Amino acid sequence: MAVEGKDRSKALEAGAQMLSGQLGKTVQRLRKAYNLSLSELAEQSGVAKSIISQIERNETNPTLATIWRLSQALDISIDRVLSSADDEPFIQKSSRADTPILVSDDGKMRLAIIGWIKTVEWLQWYDVQAEPGAVLDSDSHQRGSVECLSVLEGEFEVEVGGVVQQARTGESLRYRCDRPHTVRCIGDAPGRAVMVCILKAAVMD
Repeated sequence: MAVEGKDRSKALEAGAQMLSGQLGKTVQRLRKAYNLSLSELAEQSGVAKSIISQIERNETNPTLATIWRLSQALDISIDRVLSSADDEPFIQKSSRADTPILVSDDGKMRLAIIGWIKTVEWLQWYDVQAEPGAVLDSDSHQRGSVECLSVLEGEFEVEVGGVVQQARTGESLRYRCDRPHTVRCIGDAPGRAVMVCILKAAVMD
């Protein structure tokens, strides 16, 4: 289950709250380098002038969707927009309250986004907690994408293209997620797992 469609939007919006205060300075520096006024950048990006102003003053936590539109208007990769001003070693800590949560349509499976927001375009990972009978349906992701579900507690099954495989505590399932796929928590006990999705994998065996 990579962050795609509706779930991707939720993840990006929640995860954007973890962006550093360097973002505002970076956007302002790039805007001035292109000799753009706030109004001109707003027109080119589709982001409201007031929002851009708040971003530059670090008065708001923009969504990644907003940052993406700004990066396109400024003709720079989103990774560079999000990068810090230096390469100093760092340690980041996220509290439980800061960790975005996705919930399956049936409300029985919760995925805490424990991956780094900067890698969301190519690598995503989650702490999965599920009630018995929980079902998570996901649309297909980019061709070549691979997902890995490592079961910590309980029992899960994954269905891809009509093929079903089960895994218990200590076991892992790896599968193509570039087609519709479903993860279920089976049995009578709650389940817990770590899910990792590698987008646009270079090699598929």
